[in-house]
Amino acid sequence: MTSNPLAKHRLTILYGVTLALLLFLLKWLELKLIIVNHAYEAYMGAIAVFFTALGIWLALKLTKPKTVVVEKPVYINNGPEFTINQTELDKLGLSKRELEVLQLMAEGLSNQEISERLFVSLNTIKTHSAKVFEKMEVKRRTQAVEMAKRLCIIP
Repeated sequence: MTSNPLAKHRLTILYGVTLALLLFLLKWLELKLIIVNHAYEAYMGAIAVFFTALGIWLALKLTKPKTVVVEKPVYINNGPEFTINQTELDKLGLSKRELEVLQLMAEGLSNQEISERLFVSLNTIKTHSAKVFEKMEVKRRTQAVEMAKRLCIIP
């Protein structure tokens, strides 16, 4: 798909044409002796009006709130008993210890708290977390937990 070079610079061309028309109008008025005595003031006034309008437009553009609405499905397990989706677990290739670390992450525990609960070093937990992120192809704990819940790997 080729893009039109004029469409890309449409706003710049519009400003250029507007300024050219403004200059033409001022020169025409000057030639007609309407503003010969006050040419300097007219130029300054026109420039002031232009930059005031440009400033107001730019301020409105920059201060417009950039609200992004994100809709995500919420998965609720209504069943009385949770069962692990073993096929998804096998696809991901998570070990039992990595699954355990993922479950503790879902409970909201920090790496330090997880290491204390599992009686291993903090570096071991960091390694397990990195492996979980790598296997699940995510970058954050929240993404890993959300994906695991969606795949029914953790309750």
